[in-house]
Amino acid sequence: MAAATTLTSILIYFMLSQANGATFKDKEKITLYVNKVGPYFNPHETYHYYSLPICRPEKVEHRSLTLGEVLKGDRMAMSKFEILFKEPVKNKKLCTEVYKKKDIEKLIHAIEELYFFEFIIDDLPIRGFVGHLEESGFIPHSHQVYLWRHFDFFFEYNGNQIISANVSMSNVEPANLEKIHDYPAEITYTYSATWKKTKTAHSQRMSRKDTFFQKSLEIHWLSIINSIVLVILLMGFVVIILMRVLKSDFARYNVVNDEEDSLDHDDNGWKVIHADVFRLPTSKSLLSAMLGVGSQFLLITGAILIMAMSKMFNVHKHGSLNTAAVLLYALTSFVASYVSSNFYKKIGGENWVWNIVLTSTLFSGPLFLVWSIENSVAWYYASTQALPATTVIILMLIWILVGFPLNVLGGIFGKNYATSFNAPCRTKNISREIPPVPWYRSAPIQMLIGGFIPFSAVSVELYYIFATTWGHEQYTLYGILFVVYIILLSVTVCISIALTYFQLSSEDYRWWWRSFNSTGSASVFVFVYAFFYFVKRSNMTGTLQTFEFFGYTLLACYVFYLMLGVLCKTCKLEFKSCPDVNWIHQQDRIREI
Repeated sequence: MAAATTLTSILIYFMLSQANGATFKDKEKITLYVNKVGPYFNPHETYHYYSLPICRPEKVEHRSLTLGEVLKGDRMAMSKFEILFKEPVKNKKLCTEVYKKKDIEKLIHAIEELYFFEFIIDDLPIRGFVGHLEESGFIPHSHQVYLWRHFDFFFEYNGNQIISANVSMSNVEPANLEKIHDYPAEITYTYSATWKKTKTAHSQRMSRKDTFFQKSLEIHWLSIINSIVLVILLMGFVVIILMRVLKSDFARYNVVNDEEDSLDHDDNGWKVIHADVFRLPTSKSLLSAMLGVGSQFLLITGAILIMAMSKMFNVHKHGSLNTAAVLLYALTSFVASYVSSNFYKKIGGENWVWNIVLTSTLFSGPLFLVWSIENSVAWYYASTQALPATTVIILMLIWILVGFPLNVLGGIFGKNYATSFNAPCRTKNISREIPPVPWYRSAPIQMLIGGFIPFSAVSVELYYIFATTWGHEQYTLYGILFVVYIILLSVTVCISIALTYFQLSSEDYRWWWRSFNSTGSASVFVFVYAFFYFVKRSNMTGTLQTFEFFGYTLLACYVFYLMLGVLCKTCKLEFKSCPDVNWIHQQDRIREI
C-alpha cells in the first residue's frame, strides 16, 4: 500500500504547508497571474482570461496548478504586468491592442454579460469587471458599452509579506466601444500600483472582507435556534412519549388471565411479528454497499468540517477544499468496503467479490456519468470547467492505485472479521402475511415525514451553503456548520426510531429498506429546494451553468441520501441490527422468559 502511504503524506504536507506565506525583498519582482473570466451571475461558467483579446502575450506560459485548483476551474497564466515589491507605478503602459470588428464584438458581448476577471498575486485573488454598461432614456434609448483600459492596483504589506491586493478600474476614462466604427482600431492599456503599510498579520489576511463581492455571511442564529428546538422536541418525543407507549404495550401484552389458556391468547401490534422482524432483507449486496458508502461520506464530511474548524488547511486557498476532498475519498475507501463487506457477510451474503466491486462503483459510477456529461458541455463551450486530459489521468490513477486497492483490502478485512447475525428472536421459515394499513401509515407518508423533518432542521442553513457553492459568498462559519451537522444526524436518528416503531406496530416487518428510504428521502426535499433556489434566489442562466448546477446538485443529493439512510441502520456503526428494533424485541424476549 505504498500509494496510500504516499497519498497520506501528501495530504499531511498539504495541510501543514497552508500556514506558511511567501516573503519578498524590496523591489523584487512579483508574478501576477491572470486566471479566468466569466459572467458575474454564473460563477461556474468560467473561461480563460486570454479568451478575451486583452494584452495576450505571444507565448502563453501557464503556472503549475494543484489538483484542487484545476478542479475549481483555475487556469493561471503569466501576465505582462511588472509588479515590484513596495515599488509604486504610475500610468505605465501595458500594451496596445489592434482590434478587428469581431474582437470588438466579443468584448461588447462580454461586457453586456457582466464578465468579471480574476487575477492572482501571492495566492490573493484580485477581481474586477471587464467594462460597464450605461442605459439611459426610453425614447430615444441610449445604450453605451465601455471597456476599462486602466488597472489601478492597491497593495498592502506587513514587513516582507503581502497582506491584501485590490484593483480599481475607474481612474482613467474608459473606451466607448459603441463609437468605434473604423477598423482596425487601437486601444492602449495602462496600469498603476500603490503600496501601503499595514499592521494586519499575514495569518489574518484571508479573514478580511472581500471588496469586490460585497456580501458576507454572518452567524445566523435563527437557523441554529430553529434546529436546536427541533432536536429537543424530537428527542423529547422519542424518549418520553415513545417510552410511555412501549411501557403501556408491555403492560398490556404481559397481562395473563389465570382462567384463560395461554394458547388462546391473541397478540397484536409489534409483538405479533417477533418471529418475522429479523427476516433478512432483499438485495443484500446493494443494501450493504449503500451502508458502506454512506458511512464513508459521513466520515469524510465530519473530517473536512473538523479540519476546517482546526484551520489545518486554508479553506480560502484556491482549490484546497477540493484537494482535501479527493484525497480523503481515496483514503477512506477502506472504510466503505469494510463496513459493506462486514455487514454483507453477517446477513448471510456469499458473493463477497461482487459486493466489493459494487461498493467501489456505487458512487464512482454515477460520478463518472455526471462528470462525463458536464465535462462534454464545458468542453463544447471552451470553459475552464472542462478538465484537461492530464488531470483526468491523475484522478483515474488515484482511484486505480489507491481507492480500489483500499476497497479490496477493506472488503477482505470486513469479511474475515464479520461475526454471525445473532437476532434476539428466532425467525420462522414461513413469513407472516402483512395486514393492510391506513393511508397515513403507508410507506409514502413515512418517507414524506422522515424526509421533511431532517430537511427542516437544516433548511435555513441550506441557503448559505448554496450561496457559497453557487454564488460569490465566502463561508467561514464552519463551527456553526458542524453544530448543524450534528443536529441533522440527531434529528435523523430520532425520527428513524419513531418511524420504525410505528411501522412495527402496524405488523409490517419490512423495516430494512423502509427505514433507509424514509430518512434518505430528505434528499428529495433538498433537490426541490435546489430547484427553487435556482429559479427564485439566483440569477444563473445559460446552458452551461444549468447543466453544472443540476448535474452536481443531483449527485450531492445522492450522497445526502446515502448519508442519512445509513443512520437508520446504525447509530454507532455496529451492524448487529437496527438499534431500536433490537432493543424492543430484546425487552420482549426478557419478559417472556
